[in-house]
Amino acid sequence: MINTKHKDRLFCFLFGREENKKWTLSLYNAVNSSSHTDPDSIQITTMEDVLYMGMKNDVSFIIADIMSIYEQQATYNPNMPVRELMCAAKLYDKYIHENKLNIYGDTLIALPIPKLVVFYNGQDNCGDRVLELKDAFQAGRETLGSETVAGAEESNKEGMEPDIAVRVRMININYGQNKELLAACKPLGEYAWIIQQIREYSKYMNIEEAVDKTIDELPKDFEIRPFLVGHRAEVKSMCITEYNEAETMQMFKEQYLEEGIGIGEQNRANKMAERMIRANEPGDKIVLYTGLGKEDVDRLAGNLNTILVWNTVVK
Repeated sequence: MINTKHKDRLFCFLFGREENKKWTLSLYNAVNSSSHTDPDSIQITTMEDVLYMGMKNDVSFIIADIMSIYEQQATYNPNMPVRELMCAAKLYDKYIHENKLNIYGDTLIALPIPKLVVFYNGQDNCGDRVLELKDAFQAGRETLGSETVAGAEESNKEGMEPDIAVRVRMININYGQNKELLAACKPLGEYAWIIQQIREYSKYMNIEEAVDKTIDELPKDFEIRPFLVGHRAEVKSMCITEYNEAETMQMFKEQYLEEGIGIGEQNRANKMAERMIRANEPGDKIVLYTGLGKEDVDRLAGNLNTILVWNTVVK
């Protein structure tokens, strides 16, 4: 049965469904260099209410004592550790309640080991890497304003390292990348081929035609071919939605880049004004040299506990 409450991404449609546990197991074995053989040993634990831009893009499951949380992303996102932390918290809460574990007792409960993986297939040519939550804390310290410098210095003291650690492995699964992995999991390699074909065809035809042509040309020996052809309408809808999402994200990126340039110029003007305020330069001169308005300069001066001199002749 197709869940009509949300729309899966193609990746989740292939690797996150009960009837496709064989492919899920193949993916797990390829990622972990393991050799499990029983697909029924997999317990799918994907949260049904976790959506990204209206679509499901994650797969979670337990095998043996390992809880795998897999997510497919077509854009690089350095914030995956915090997102995976939030997802893992929900999954562990669900696991604890379903197994009636007592987290308030004096006996240590046993939890499955989390393994977090992002399968990246964007077009920005990002290489494999490990993303860590601690980098977000460091970024926070680097962007602190002057009013919190004392707090930043305190956080850098010995013993102030973060007490929460999250690591997410990011793997590039674009066609032609990580060839050993794609060969070890045949359905993953076939999925990568499909995405590559759609991208190539969409360069000179509309996305609907590109998806149709790709499905029509699926090699007969593709393991996932019967499943995709049997769900052609759903697959086509997913691919079109994902393509539109990628275009939307690119527009967001370009918009943020333009805004970022403006923000950078604003920050440079603010810093220049602060230096001039500390040098006791008159307000009119600061406005002239920085391009800031009088209210902005007065605000910065107030932050520095300085009263500016105005209405002077600027040379």
